[in-house]
Amino acid sequence: MSNLSTSSLLVLLSSPDPHERDEIAYTELARRIEDGDVDHALVRLGDLMASRFSDPEIQVRTFAALILAEVVDRDRVTSLASQSSVMRWRDAFAAWYGSEEDLRGWDHRLGWLHAIAHGADALGAFGRSPRLGPADLTGLLALGRDRLLTGTDVVFAHREDDRLAYAIALVLTRQELEAHQTTGWLDGISQRFAASEGGPVPAWASNTMRTLRMLYVMADRGVRLPDMKADGRVVAIRNGIDLRTALADVLRLSCPYLA
Repeated sequence: MSNLSTSSLLVLLSSPDPHERDEIAYTELARRIEDGDVDHALVRLGDLMASRFSDPEIQVRTFAALILAEVVDRDRVTSLASQSSVMRWRDAFAAWYGSEEDLRGWDHRLGWLHAIAHGADALGAFGRSPRLGPADLTGLLALGRDRLLTGTDVVFAHREDDRLAYAIALVLTRQELEAHQTTGWLDGISQRFAASEGGPVPAWASNTMRTLRMLYVMADRGVRLPDMKADGRVVAIRNGIDLRTALADVLRLSCPYLA
């Protein structure tokens, strides 16, 4: 536990030093948010993280996503923020996540950057927020899909596919979703796969295939919510049979020997 003030930790959260940023600032800030130590400043903290998505430094942007995920999750259990605040954070996050170009997982100098994985954590937190209704949830599913389909040379090498699949699965546990909303976001992926030509598999396609395969497993086995890991309880994905069928149909386009 750090004796640093919260304001000092927020400075360190932007540090290019991975030990200061990850091991000290993020770890302690996440603990304080979860324990309610910064409830009095939760909205200001969320606004600050949202503003950091436009920062020129990659580590500032990606660690803002991690802390914003904690803020949104804290609001889920406390209702301390207003509807407009959460939606403002969602909009800032979505604009960043959909357009971030630096997808490195690890850098030898900066340490973990993990834009895809950290952003996935925020996507999953918004997906669990009661502030978001069915239309907002389908927007999150589209955001996850579009993030996968965006052209890149970066092949996920540090379990980014697992983290994004988990985030999408969290959204899909919401009981408000109808069957067509559970599966409709996959249409864009089907179209891209169907239009793909032979030859080397591009990075976006490899990333997408592996993400969807993990999502299929979660649709079959269920999802452990973040606050249920200790006791092992799982929650089923809404319309899970429909989702598994749709996922198999999409994956068959890239794997013709799939039954």
